Amino acid sequence: MGADKPFAPACERNREPILEVLQQHFGNAGKVLEIASGTGQHAVHFAAAMPWLVWQCSDRAAQLPGIRQWLDEAALANTPSPLELDVAGDWPRGPFDAVFSANSLHIMGWAEVEACFVGIGRVLAPGGVLAVYGPFNYDGAFSSDSNRDFDAWLKTRDSRSGIRDFEAVDALACDIGLNLREDCAMPANNRCLVWEKTAAMR
Repeated sequence: MGADKPFAPACERNREPILEVLQQHFGNAGKVLEIASGTGQHAVHFAAAMPWLVWQCSDRAAQLPGIRQWLDEAALANTPSPLELDVAGDWPRGPFDAVFSANSLHIMGWAEVEACFVGIGRVLAPGGVLAVYGPFNYDGAFSSDSNRDFDAWLKTRDSRSGIRDFEAVDALACDIGLNLREDCAMPANNRCLVWEKTAAMR
């Protein structure tokens, strides 16, 4: 594959800890939607390790060529062509048994985070699982000095972005009928939050 294939060092560092969590919660899933697939590195790693899943990548149009490079190189049978998805726009037809997203909520503006959860509520099947990886604040406080610095850096790039409060995100999950199943501590002051859909959207 060409030298211009996108590469995110953070994906290489966090893929194994995330995989351990997903293997515990995606065991009964058949079709997974990944929101904001980024480079596509996570998709090929997780799809190879969990071949029973159909791992559907999605992202904004500008990201799709890079994702296709990773998928084409891996040539896995369970990674269909990536879909264009702007969380504030049209969503793919569901249902999906699981939804996954990594390092996305702090990049979006809050209105986009809200739209993302509304969309997830529409496409996630009853009994389905949502797993979200990234940094979160608790009780309005940063969990580390490095997260505080990261939040400041994010806001210099886009004032609408920033590390989200767990309580606010969990409230959005509750609004679409999700109950928190696990809040797992991860390396580098990140978390992996896992919810299960147990009710219809409010």
